[in-house]
Amino acid sequence: MDAINLKNYFFYVASFVVILAGVKMSSEIVVILFLAIFISSIFSSLLKLLQKQNIPKVLSYFFILVIVIFIGFMLAYVINISLKDFLTNLPIYEEKLKNLILNSIHLVQGYGLEIDKTKIMESLNFSSFFGVTTNIIGSISTFLSKFLLVVIGVAFILAESKSFQTKLKVIFRNNAKKLEHFNLFSFNIQKYFVVKSFTSFLTGFIITIMLSFFGIDYPILWGVIAMLFNFVPVVGSIIASFPAILLALMNLDVNATIWVSIFYIIINISISNILEPKLMGKELGLSPLIIFFSLIFWGYILGIVGMFLAVPITMTLKIAFDSNTSTHWLGILMSDLSRKKIRNKE
Repeated sequence: MDAINLKNYFFYVASFVVILAGVKMSSEIVVILFLAIFISSIFSSLLKLLQKQNIPKVLSYFFILVIVIFIGFMLAYVINISLKDFLTNLPIYEEKLKNLILNSIHLVQGYGLEIDKTKIMESLNFSSFFGVTTNIIGSISTFLSKFLLVVIGVAFILAESKSFQTKLKVIFRNNAKKLEHFNLFSFNIQKYFVVKSFTSFLTGFIITIMLSFFGIDYPILWGVIAMLFNFVPVVGSIIASFPAILLALMNLDVNATIWVSIFYIIINISISNILEPKLMGKELGLSPLIIFFSLIFWGYILGIVGMFLAVPITMTLKIAFDSNTSTHWLGILMSDLSRKKIRNKE
């Protein structure tokens, strides 16, 4: 019996490895599929709300598609226009950064410290330094160019949503418990994506206003980047703030740069650590360790876009585990619940 179980374990592990290899090879298609499913989860709630208001299904359906298309093309337009302008002005920013470093070296030398500025300037590769930002923005821009496929996927998924519910009732007609688990899973998934999308938009919107107030170049672009990177916990906020803070340091004085940094911290802490948990509920939180490994894992499997999708995919798995009593223990292991909270759940 033990030998049979051991063979089964090896079979499952081998199947898991083969599936992951297939996902990695077809990452472009998988990313589009995942995004279509996630966006559909967000807008299916709006579709149900519109239908409850006695708005015809066809009108509700096309209204949501117009919203999805509008948001997608606006994001693509803003990022492409800002990126082209940013690349045009890149030599100017490189020169400003060199002057900033030279001034910093002179300041340090004024305190009696000897620094070989020639070696420092030779060791710094400014093109690569700015290339990190342009590569990230370029990857997002390239992905948004394929947004039409995502929209088509969303359209078909939303069109199928009503009949899918009917199919589930037929499949689980003799097992009400499983239908209840699936409904709980669907509800929590929609709740997570709606709240996360709202807090991400709010983060980007407030940061855009803040950067406009300080006169930072391309405030809308950095607001969009902050919105997208809000889906990458902890690390995302730092990466999203870096370009704007660097521009503030080059174009403004040190005091203004400090204030920009402080406002970035306040905005992200207020929304991600205070508002978001209240709206989402502590039970929909993930362990920091799980978040860290999911970023590495899905980033490796699906590329840079996989880092944006890492937490949503992992959260989907956690909610699936939580929705079933037999796998509930896995959901607890993946959560960030305190000992007291776990005892209460038990």
